[in-house]
Amino acid sequence: MAEKIGFVGLGIMGKPMARNLMKAGYEVTVFDLFPEPVDELVSEGAGRAESGADVASKSSIVVTMVQNSPQSEAAILGENGVLSGASKGDLIVDMSSIEPGSSQKIGAACDEAGVGFLDAPVSGGEPFAVSGDLAIMVGGNASDFETAKPLFDVMGKSSVLCGGHGAGNVVKLANQICVASNIMGLAEAMTLAAKAGVNPETVFDAIKGGLAGSNVMNAKAPMMFERNFNPGFRIELHYKDLNNAMTAANSLNVPLVMTAQMQQILGALLEWGHGKEDHAGFLHFPERLSGVEVKKF
Repeated sequence: MAEKIGFVGLGIMGKPMARNLMKAGYEVTVFDLFPEPVDELVSEGAGRAESGADVASKSSIVVTMVQNSPQSEAAILGENGVLSGASKGDLIVDMSSIEPGSSQKIGAACDEAGVGFLDAPVSGGEPFAVSGDLAIMVGGNASDFETAKPLFDVMGKSSVLCGGHGAGNVVKLANQICVASNIMGLAEAMTLAAKAGVNPETVFDAIKGGLAGSNVMNAKAPMMFERNFNPGFRIELHYKDLNNAMTAANSLNVPLVMTAQMQQILGALLEWGHGKEDHAGFLHFPERLSGVEVKKF
């Protein structure tokens, strides 16, 4: 494979994504602020870099996967960031979930430097990052999308070009609004069943094949009634995404009433110490208000 790929950000999502690129035969150079995941992937055959700029100097395409807008801007635009080491004609693909306005800012800086840029956030959490089944929502131009498409095909089961710079993150925010609303509706349904003395597992079995059934229900209902809140996607990250959704909505004068309510609920869950748990842990909110614990029986 001709392209040399760089990967910056080896957290819960980035490390398995980079590993899948390596398994597909790409020559991958990695960097993270924490040495442990770098050492792990280097032991498996990745190249080591000392900074984002160093990654870019060794790669024609650089993927970044960090936590939020400030981290993306620092990783790409900051001192020793990816853009400072990139050459004209290279491509930077930011797969972080950030504010659309931040993606547009990064895209404008890349355009000025003659470097391609795509914002390409993902949905599916750690399990799909590991399996290579992520859904990828992309903003940028069609030529850069076609360049990155083989990488997207390795890391995800679908990739869709949604529009110009920032469009990928607009779609990701829409996704996160839908997912949050689904999980909270499921949490309230499970809480009602438990309070009424009906087995939540039976409720799931009875309704999953009907109109209420969804990927969210299939993934999160068993976690709820099995009391499994090990993180595939953390509550604190979903809270971050809803904050970004509200920032975007406020800039466009779009009222998002349900999203605002969800933002407040997740803020309470963070205050109660649940931020590191999987977002199936939305369940704690109606449980706490109702004085009941959801579990199968």
